[in-house]
Amino acid sequence: MQNEINNRASEKMTKASASLQESLSGLRAGRANPHILDKVTVDYYGAQTPLNQIASVSVPEARLILVSPYDQSAMKAIEKAIIAADLGFNPSNDGKAIRLVVPQLTEERRKDLVKTARKYGEDTKVAIRNVRRKALTELKAAQKDGSITEDDLKEAEKKLQKLTDDEIKNVDGILKKKEEEILAV
Repeated sequence: MQNEINNRASEKMTKASASLQESLSGLRAGRANPHILDKVTVDYYGAQTPLNQIASVSVPEARLILVSPYDQSAMKAIEKAIIAADLGFNPSNDGKAIRLVVPQLTEERRKDLVKTARKYGEDTKVAIRNVRRKALTELKAAQKDGSITEDDLKEAEKKLQKLTDDEIKNVDGILKKKEEEILAV
């Protein structure tokens, strides 16, 4: 019983960390990253379609993202969607592909990005602690109804705390890596 609760908690904590990594991949760190465009959707024949489904996104140079539509008629719609996403890019269309030049980040913008990354990290830590709190409540309820003994409860609480500590260390490591990437000149 306690192993089942701990396993569920571990799975949820891991998902929170994965969500953090996904959120951080969308933060622009000064060099071109195709994941910046992951959340861009294009009005393609009346349906909102993710950009990566109607165009290939590549990074031929450190400061350039190249968007090559599979269907050339979607070029204008893709360009509009990138502008509407307000990512700070000015797309240039050469008729075959859209080029996005990634501007150099200012020191102030880098600091803002670090603050944003830390906020994402703190939100993830809160989510992890909430998972721990819920699992502890379930463990105590199981002990109250006689499903597990008090010793089992203490053991499960220790394992849960270790899981939480390990996952928070993981989040700190992810954040540190992203901060270094942002602050690197």
